[in-house]
Amino acid sequence: MKRTFMRTLILLLFAVLFTNSAIYAEGDGNIDIGGGGLGSGTGQNYWNTNDEGVRVTVIRAADQTPVTTSIDFTNRSPSNSLIHFGKVSKIHYRNGTQLQPSTAPYTYVQPSEPIPYIIKSDRAQPSLEEIKKYFCSEYMAKRIASATGMNYDTLINGNYKLLIEPIAYITFQGVKMAMTAHEAALYDQILSGGLRSKMVSLTHQNLPLAIFLETPDLGFPAWDGSTNSRVNNDQIISSLGLGIVRFKDAPTTPPSTETSLQYRTDTDVITSVHLSTNTQITPKSPASVTFSIMGSSYTVTNIVIPDGDSQVVWIKWRTPSKPQTATIQITSSNGWLSENTIRVSIVDLNQNPPPDPKATDQTSSYVPPSVPSYSNQLSASWGVWSASWHTYWVWISKWQWYTTGKDTGYWQDNGHWQDDGWWDYTRASYVATLSANQSLLPDPKSPSLFSNQMKSGYGIEINTTTALSSNAPSSHITGAQHAISYFPEFAYKKYWRLHDVKSSEYSSSFWLKPNEYSTYQSRVHFTPIWFPDGFYTPITQIMDAWTPEGMLTIQLQNSITISGNLFSDWHIAPENPK
Repeated sequence: MKRTFMRTLILLLFAVLFTNSAIYAEGDGNIDIGGGGLGSGTGQNYWNTNDEGVRVTVIRAADQTPVTTSIDFTNRSPSNSLIHFGKVSKIHYRNGTQLQPSTAPYTYVQPSEPIPYIIKSDRAQPSLEEIKKYFCSEYMAKRIASATGMNYDTLINGNYKLLIEPIAYITFQGVKMAMTAHEAALYDQILSGGLRSKMVSLTHQNLPLAIFLETPDLGFPAWDGSTNSRVNNDQIISSLGLGIVRFKDAPTTPPSTETSLQYRTDTDVITSVHLSTNTQITPKSPASVTFSIMGSSYTVTNIVIPDGDSQVVWIKWRTPSKPQTATIQITSSNGWLSENTIRVSIVDLNQNPPPDPKATDQTSSYVPPSVPSYSNQLSASWGVWSASWHTYWVWISKWQWYTTGKDTGYWQDNGHWQDDGWWDYTRASYVATLSANQSLLPDPKSPSLFSNQMKSGYGIEINTTTALSSNAPSSHITGAQHAISYFPEFAYKKYWRLHDVKSSEYSSSFWLKPNEYSTYQSRVHFTPIWFPDGFYTPITQIMDAWTPEGMLTIQLQNSITISGNLFSDWHIAPENPK
């Protein structure tokens, strides 16, 4: 059965690597996530981290009609006496179903494989990779088939899609309730904003932004708004709080979608799309993909892909030196593309260095911030198809009768040999991995006695080395090209320092740009004179190591111990008497 399942499901629309073989990703997930920090609330109105679940509805793709009862899945054990709104999906509501509170016993399914975090909070950071892996897994497809009573082979035959909606279990005005993002928006409309006024961070930010579409599907648009700010009821009802999983043979049309990318100025980048096909693309009639970028066109030719498969297609180009926005148009001669239009913003990183530090600077309200952890993408893998002709000669008979006499003659085969061969496809696989190291040292001009300890007010040097290892040709990859450091006194935001490239290519190294406030133009960052004794921990993001499957990036951090301040090195002597 698993072999059949693997044959019938298409590759994921999203470019994510899966490493957990216990839940093998087989579905095609149209899912993205967002949200922000969220506390648990107090008093009569609150929500606790992981008090969540998902509502799953099987939808017939042809006419966007629900064909099963919606099923709620959760890791929790909600009270069966909580207030809910029945098992109603976003499509049911779109089709005219009215919101109706229910006191009937609340039913749910607890899967044996726990659902990953869905709703973001201060104590939960959902992973898009884990969410997609889980809901696109063979395990979940079988679990949904069992829960809905639908035949498994029918579910995955390509005619149906899974509608996924996040659910929050909340306490509102002292009453325990269960609701999807769509239901929360409808309920808030009935209450004239009463729900939003009490629980806005959950019901109008983290719950609706927990899942949304990357590309339009089932009549719902992709979400292209903010992913970390509050949204209104209309936005939730039309576009948020849903993800979709589909299977291979579902009716598809070449999508025309828009995504947003951010590039840095004067940087080598790789722009890529995925080309898919339902028929063979052969060397006799290869495909081509053209990227139109800022008045120039770049065409990738001689693309071959086996029946029912796909391949990443890309171009490497250099961004302009001035910040701007651009629209990239992509067309193909065969098959269909994952994107036809890509909107990009090109930004200048050297725009917000810290202000001039003063000896008189002081603060009494500083609270050491938590060191943020940005997502790392340390490796990527991709492949390129090639094809060669497999010769297979067969004899095509053509028998003819030759008369030699009145009643005599003979048959002769005047046939010919014919090559009935086929194309053999081979996929060359490539991988790239990024690693990095960093040193954090006191400014050599400071009177520090130790390499790991200094007084506040002096400068620090930050030096970084990176290495990109890959079996791919140079046309496939770039080395790391940018490094940016953030500092605890600015809560790791607001200001940053850009590094210069010390050496480039695949073993890049970086050091801080010269500090304009340094008497010696030293490549340092000055620690604030008021910084308390203890660990001083800047972080550095390494960026712009590009592959056909996206940018590799890594976060580095080191600490140096602050003990005392530079005032202790000053000596003020009395005037010499006359």
